[in-house]
Amino acid sequence: MMKGPSRTLHQSYHDYHYGFPIHDDNELFGRLIMEINQAGLSWETILKKQEHFRKAYDNFNIIKIAGYTDADRERLLKDAGIIRNKLKLNTAIENAKTILDLQNEFGSFEKWLEGHHPKTKEEWVKVFKKTFSFTGGEIVGEFLMSIGYLKGAHLENCNVYQQILNTSPMWLKKQLL
Repeated sequence: MMKGPSRTLHQSYHDYHYGFPIHDDNELFGRLIMEINQAGLSWETILKKQEHFRKAYDNFNIIKIAGYTDADRERLLKDAGIIRNKLKLNTAIENAKTILDLQNEFGSFEKWLEGHHPKTKEEWVKVFKKTFSFTGGEIVGEFLMSIGYLKGAHLENCNVYQQILNTSPMWLKKQLL
């Protein structure tokens, strides 16, 4: 059993964030950044750095990130508070540009997601791979579970499960068998 600050980080994420719908495009994008940065690392590492990510990436402001310059890239590569991986930070910038295009076409990132719902995880992975960079099966699955598009963030006997149901997550609105 985990003890100390890590338990608190995990418990807070589990109880108040994981599986709950997000309706703000910047926050949706922030969750995607976090999931991409988790690749190859523990979720605990990402949770410990999440406030640093928020600060380093301008509160996940899609417009600002899409406009990042080489100087911003260098700043991020030097920031010990985040994951200093050139591929992952370049991916964040390119994916921000993609989301701006989706917002122009669909009105919001959230509406783009809604327009593709419902899909199986495998179908979602194909859509994400076609649309975004650095979005494999594990990243896409966790991202979509964490924002309520795929079922599985909490078991039915979990104390948070009923709270999730009360938010009407997308997976509940039209389930695929």
